[in-house]
Amino acid sequence: MNSIFIDNTITIDSNIQNVSVIEKLIDNYSTVCEFNDELYGKLLLAVVEAVNNAIVHGNREDESKKVFVHYVFNDKEILFTVTDEGEGFDPNAIPDPTSMENIEKDCGRGIYLMKCLCDEIMFKDGGRTVMMKFSLV
Repeated sequence: MNSIFIDNTITIDSNIQNVSVIEKLIDNYSTVCEFNDELYGKLLLAVVEAVNNAIVHGNREDESKKVFVHYVFNDKEILFTVTDEGEGFDPNAIPDPTSMENIEKDCGRGIYLMKCLCDEIMFKDGGRTVMMKFSLV
């Protein structure tokens, strides 16, 4: 990655079609910052999943509610923070999608996937905010 510092926030309406805004953002920075394929894939999957969760589960696709995506890139790490205006949730109450009783359920895999892709992940504000860190060193 080229030496660069970026600190920005974008705000989107809670419409599932706005996930494409985040995909384009990551695509653009991938080119500018010269992300390798592995980092690009991790960022794209984890951040898009977080934004999708914020729109669908957090804000219940209520377009009057916003999703805030704050990101910081530097030479050591990339940080994405996604915040919704929903009621929140308890991330520890999400069942393990890899356990036998949950293996065939069609939900509950997004947070598990995010945890696998990020170097660090933290939920705050009663589950309304997820902070994801991707190490570059």
